[in-house]
Amino acid sequence: MCLLSVVSSGPSYGYEMVRRLNERGLEVAGETSIYPVLRRLRKQELVESYLEDSPSGPARKYYRITPAGKDLLTKWVEDWQTVRNGVDDVLRDRP
Repeated sequence: MCLLSVVSSGPSYGYEMVRRLNERGLEVAGETSIYPVLRRLRKQELVESYLEDSPSGPARKYYRITPAGKDLLTKWVEDWQTVRNGVDDVLRDRP
């Protein structure tokens, strides 16, 4: 969900996605851990990829969210908010 959210903010390539996740406090993500997820998202047609020339080396593979990815992300965010609110309620009511 977090990776799809990062992609939804605009096309980006692997290293850039990791940097964005790390800046938001998810420092557990690394380039080697996101590529299998990106492959699954692409196979499910939630993101699409394309190559773009790089000013400093070989072309980079960029990813962008698809309409189906936007729809699913919206649902995931709603589901997450429901779970988060439930956990917050439970923790708030502890003795």
